[in-house]
Amino acid sequence: MNFKLEEAVEVLERTPRTLETWLSGLSEGWLRSNEGEGTWSPVEVVDHLIEGERTNWLPRLAFLLEEGESKPFPPFDRFAHLGRGEQSLTRKLAEFQAARAESLAKLKTLLDPERDLERTGRHPSFGAVKARELLSTWVVHDLTHIAQIVRVMAERYRADVGPWTAFLGILKK
Repeated sequence: MNFKLEEAVEVLERTPRTLETWLSGLSEGWLRSNEGEGTWSPVEVVDHLIEGERTNWLPRLAFLLEEGESKPFPPFDRFAHLGRGEQSLTRKLAEFQAARAESLAKLKTLLDPERDLERTGRHPSFGAVKARELLSTWVVHDLTHIAQIVRVMAERYRADVGPWTAFLGILKK
């Protein structure tokens, strides 16, 4: 096993700053592009990450630690963010930064790494899951969405790179 809580936190605390650095000041063309119907733009990904901070990671961890496997934790609506009202990207990024900081502060008080990482809860679809697995998934979820944003942005210039598509792995399907 590679999981170490302090290493997981290193990534989790950097994600909001990474997105702020990468996305702030970009034109709407970059921020609103997507890969077609049913896919998300970079702004929608930020909305999804905010929703996850509110209703997924720490709430599920708290539920797992409280209930164990006695009850499945509530399902996470992966599309709830699509109904969020419009606000500026600057405001969304600040909201994500604040929500993530709050989550990481709660994590320190909620979890005893010596005792709790192997504790199990019941996922509504997967069955028994460990706290360590939930926390690992949180980290990889961040990395997945960072990669998604970069891929969506590269896709915007697919037709413009001409024959160099052959050398651009991000554009390979």
